[in-house]
Amino acid sequence: MMATPKSLFPPGDDLDSSQLQMEPDEVDTLKEGEDPADRMHPFLAIYDLQPLKMHPSVFAPGVPVTAQVVGTERYTSGSKVGTCTLYSVRLTHGNFAWTTKKKFRHFQELHRDLLRHKVLMSLLPLARFAIAYPPAQEAANREMPSLPRAGPEGSTRQASSKQKYLENYLNCLLTMSFYRNYHAMTEFLEVSQLSFIPDLGSKGLEGVIRKRSGGHRVPGLTCCGRDQVCYRWSKRWLVVKDSFLLYMCLETGIISFVQLFDPGFEVQVGKRSTEARYGVRIDTSHRSLILKCSSYRQARWWGQEITELAQGPGRDFVQLHRHDSYAPPRPGTLARWFVNGAGYFAAVADAILRAQEEIFITDWWLSPEIYLKRPAHSDDWRLDIMLKKKAEEGVRVSILLFKEVELALGINSGYSKRALMLLHPNIKVMRHPDQVTLWAHHEKLLVVDQVVSFLGGLDLAYGRWDDLHYRLTDLGDSPKSPAPQPPVPCSDSPDTPDLSHNQLFWLGKDYSNLITKDWVQLDRPFEDFIDRETTPRMPWRDIGVVVHGLPARDLARHFIQRWNFTKVLTPSRRLGGARSRLPPPTDSAILPPQTTKAKYKTPTYPFLLPKSVSTANQLPFVLPGGQCATVQVLRSVDRWSAGTLENSILNAYLHTIRESQHFLYIENQFFISCSDGRTVLNKVGDEIVDRILKAHKQGQCFRVYVLLPLLPGFEGDISTGGGNAIQAILHFTYRTLCRGEYSILHRLKAAMGTAWRDYISICGLRTHGELARHPVSELIYIHSKMLIADDRTVIIGSANINDRSLLGKRDSELAVLIEDTEMEPSLMDGGDYHAGRFALNPVCDDFFQLWQDIAESNANIYEQIFRCLPSNATRSLRALREYVAVEPLAMVSPPLAQSELTQIQGHLVHFPLKFLEDELLLPPLGSKEGVMPLEVWT
Repeated sequence: MMATPKSLFPPGDDLDSSQLQMEPDEVDTLKEGEDPADRMHPFLAIYDLQPLKMHPSVFAPGVPVTAQVVGTERYTSGSKVGTCTLYSVRLTHGNFAWTTKKKFRHFQELHRDLLRHKVLMSLLPLARFAIAYPPAQEAANREMPSLPRAGPEGSTRQASSKQKYLENYLNCLLTMSFYRNYHAMTEFLEVSQLSFIPDLGSKGLEGVIRKRSGGHRVPGLTCCGRDQVCYRWSKRWLVVKDSFLLYMCLETGIISFVQLFDPGFEVQVGKRSTEARYGVRIDTSHRSLILKCSSYRQARWWGQEITELAQGPGRDFVQLHRHDSYAPPRPGTLARWFVNGAGYFAAVADAILRAQEEIFITDWWLSPEIYLKRPAHSDDWRLDIMLKKKAEEGVRVSILLFKEVELALGINSGYSKRALMLLHPNIKVMRHPDQVTLWAHHEKLLVVDQVVSFLGGLDLAYGRWDDLHYRLTDLGDSPKSPAPQPPVPCSDSPDTPDLSHNQLFWLGKDYSNLITKDWVQLDRPFEDFIDRETTPRMPWRDIGVVVHGLPARDLARHFIQRWNFTKVLTPSRRLGGARSRLPPPTDSAILPPQTTKAKYKTPTYPFLLPKSVSTANQLPFVLPGGQCATVQVLRSVDRWSAGTLENSILNAYLHTIRESQHFLYIENQFFISCSDGRTVLNKVGDEIVDRILKAHKQGQCFRVYVLLPLLPGFEGDISTGGGNAIQAILHFTYRTLCRGEYSILHRLKAAMGTAWRDYISICGLRTHGELARHPVSELIYIHSKMLIADDRTVIIGSANINDRSLLGKRDSELAVLIEDTEMEPSLMDGGDYHAGRFALNPVCDDFFQLWQDIAESNANIYEQIFRCLPSNATRSLRALREYVAVEPLAMVSPPLAQSELTQIQGHLVHFPLKFLEDELLLPPLGSKEGVMPLEVWT
């Protein structure tokens, strides 16, 4: 028994006890050289939290907990005469260390709680078996350490001896799991199930607090009142980590709210800022959280610790970075880009197979039944089947889908949600937004274990898979044999086709031509909706990228922000409020109120937690083919989409164009720019004009390559003009390129005449094949969103070059800015040049002219053989009607056409700048497209 040093403590309330000692535990079973981190709780423990009073496993088994009283503070209590002592207790558990401050009465309260616990367990033998403790023994010969009596403070020597005694007292208790895991002890030590998870970073700050209701700055959650009658105080368990805080319900252990630190972070202490005595106020862009402490000293301590956590390990997220992005540039990142969906989808499949903890997916459109590796001979590589298998292994799958206006868009996200949610309880799907809006969640992102992230232009959806062959047909491998029919459903499973003899790359709805016909009946995934015997598919060109480590954490954090934002929205609340710092919405297309399904607020849809940047470089796997580079995550978000405003993608585009030295290569689905301050606002086109004019003035060689789809991706018969939607996009595209005073070519011609041809090339892509024994041709639909500058800088993402994607307050988007740090010898402007390994596109001094010659030659051959549309020969609707009335050579003489097609080089063709230039392409005011705001098209 550890005797009480009675000479140090005057008589007082004696809390000494005996017969409370338990049998010794095997609490330190670490082997020599074993890392304690290997025994800490896995990250998936965040999904299985229990109330502290249920005595969950808090400490890592076999890893000792040690305490050291490192100092004391003496102070005068406002309600008492005399001084009190506050003991600073430094605790360690494996690699985790933290400090808690306790008064002597806290030790007394702990002692009484443990005594009651011991007595209760001895009186109720069966109770001890309901708790995961070693059974209590009749330990008459062993005693719990005695707690010293309370009394007035003595000399420094006495205080030091008491300090050492309390330290020994705690350490003795901590060797016994019967006491160490009891909820009174875990509350005293300020630990929980979230304390010792290495991927959550340091131990942080924890404890019981009282928090005030309200304070949200997200649409739909701000109380309209300010008086204290509107407030409600609740007792919660607060957890503060290095880049976020959360609070949990003490009775259930359920996380009630997660607050990510961001540039709006600020901590204030005192009644003036909190309207509460001993209050602490924590501000972020999303919420102003007010806590109530038991004393001013505690409030000041909590405020100081929270600030140090956020501005220390969490400093990356409490400030804006280059281009006003929420994420900083991350050097030393492994990154790899993919041209077309075949390589991208295959890499996604490989990453899904490696998932151990979490998979995050957000897409504009997601088709559950797509195959990630092709041709498919089983369901092993089908997306929904892969996700189901990982969910059955314990992986948590969280999916965010854009909830479309069904009358305007036929992507049927409701079907996708139902199909995925029925697979397994570990798969959760939320759709957003619920309110009517003209804007979309357009980003495409897949994150595995918060360490590997895919993004770019590729949705995991029908029509996106393609390779460098850009096939127009999909009838089987042997042209001499009868064309195989699409696989028929198995008799025992109406939803799954028999793939054992499959030769097709595109099954059912995946075989598509979006201009010929938009998708229909998506709940019948394996039924064709266009005739592959007579209609060629439209090839799909796209760019994706995968990043590892820190940028993957940044992208995961964005997903988590959006997920938690969607979860906390409540029905039928108005936008804004008295405490909102954010200005009211200025965009007419955002229609409050914000709502979401009440079921998203239930624990069935858990809050997600971001992993710490401190473990981001501990990669459990790496996808091959990556290059080392500096990567920065960029985004376009607004209050409606993520609860905050950012347009760093636009800023990065403008800066990269402005600072480019030799060339720009732009590949994009849309090109709507050149600001007039009214209809079009982004200035990407203006920066291109300024950069070319600068090069022309200084006599520099500077090239701009622009690659666009030859037609917008809307259903329509281009032989009759294409319809209102196609024409509306063409209007704003031509307004950017060559028509009107704001256009690029108009401004260049005004400054340099025909010399503009030496600086900029505008092209598209086309291919040809054979169907029904006749040559056929189709444009290659460019869906990429990429910019390359000087073979050293690349921007890849989901953002188109238009106001919808770039302004931030419209569509939500993601991108990465990749800057090469590893160089290779190359050529530029006729001289030696060091080009980045990631961005490298080998070109010689004569490449620009070669590019132009091939594009012109190919375009002329295609027009001669197929009379393709769009064409410079059809400047009016009348000319268009006359043009399509003439039968093309491909139909008149297929053998001659095939012979001529051998002269085609690659896929490059000039973009027809004169197509329908004599027509007004804006939709008629009486049409449904004409009544839409112009912002829809720009």
